[in-house]
Amino acid sequence: MNIGYDAKRIFHNNTGLGNYSRDLVRILSSYYPDNQYFLYNPKPAKINRLEIKNNMIIRQPQGFISKKIPSLWRSKLIVNDLKKDKIKIYHGLSGELPVGIDKTPIKSVVTIHDLIFLRYPELYKPIDRKIYTQKFKKACQIADKIVAISEQTKKDIIDFFKIPAEQIDVIYQGCHQVFKTLYLDKAKQEVKQKYNLPDEFILNVGTIEPRKNAFTIVKAIKDTDYHLVLVGRKTPYASEIQKYIEENNMQNRIHFLEGLSLKEFAIIYQSAKLFVYPSIYEGFGIPIIEALFSKIPVITNKNGVFSEAGGEFSYYLEDVYNEFEMQDLIIKIYQNPDKERIDKAHRFAQKFDDDVIAKQWINLYKSL
Repeated sequence: MNIGYDAKRIFHNNTGLGNYSRDLVRILSSYYPDNQYFLYNPKPAKINRLEIKNNMIIRQPQGFISKKIPSLWRSKLIVNDLKKDKIKIYHGLSGELPVGIDKTPIKSVVTIHDLIFLRYPELYKPIDRKIYTQKFKKACQIADKIVAISEQTKKDIIDFFKIPAEQIDVIYQGCHQVFKTLYLDKAKQEVKQKYNLPDEFILNVGTIEPRKNAFTIVKAIKDTDYHLVLVGRKTPYASEIQKYIEENNMQNRIHFLEGLSLKEFAIIYQSAKLFVYPSIYEGFGIPIIEALFSKIPVITNKNGVFSEAGGEFSYYLEDVYNEFEMQDLIIKIYQNPDKERIDKAHRFAQKFDDDVIAKQWINLYKSL
């Protein structure tokens, strides 16, 4: 079977959507190697994080107009290439499908990661909300099957777009093998030395923006001697955090990191004392899964999707803005980590393992 993918995120996005897209193609190409996986990439690749196998075929725009306007190719003209390549199923990995695909025999699948721009509109510019709403809603209306990455996202699709529940399947996101590999103390020490990190620290992962709520963690550890490592791209919100750090003489305890390799990223997870993820809203929350596979305790939001990722053995905050509630929980876990609970959380994470997810995806494709 020839399966086509919107591969823009695979080759141009380092984090969330890119990781999701790469993992899905990696998993399926490994477990079901007899299929041909066509990766439609609008521009020369900037990122090389997917091992290209013999059953993967990369396609780029051909012809003057498609090369000149790659966004037009991705959103419309690509349909001609899909027909030439005898694609049976085309999968829009990030909420979009090309115009006209519903007028062809090609079956279409679209993944919706979240509808945060509708759930929390104040976090987005009006023009962005309008564009996202138009693209995502249209894709949901024409797709043969919609995949939500969580039950929370499925509920949002039903609520905001009025799509019937039976049109939507929930398939959780996988986790890269690098986070499931056990690293020795020597490797951990080398990474700590490279990035000038202390022996013990709290970890937070994600773009440093208001929705991720890293500021509250900084406030929560102000009156402790704990170190915090923040891994993620900075936004203007990071400047507010930096100002607070300087006002409270915390410069030597808060560490900002960017540009890690995947292996370094995984080693830092395993080196952490605990993982704190007080995000306000997510489509799923893959960093929680990465932390569970790394066998470190997780503190996260009680509301929304987070319990789907964290399971019953993670720790949950009633109010993620309450630094005193967060401080109490951090101190409790930091001083007395529950080994049995960590092991149970790790076992829970196996439901997100590659073989489980691969089977769900191939069954969905075959159903079309």
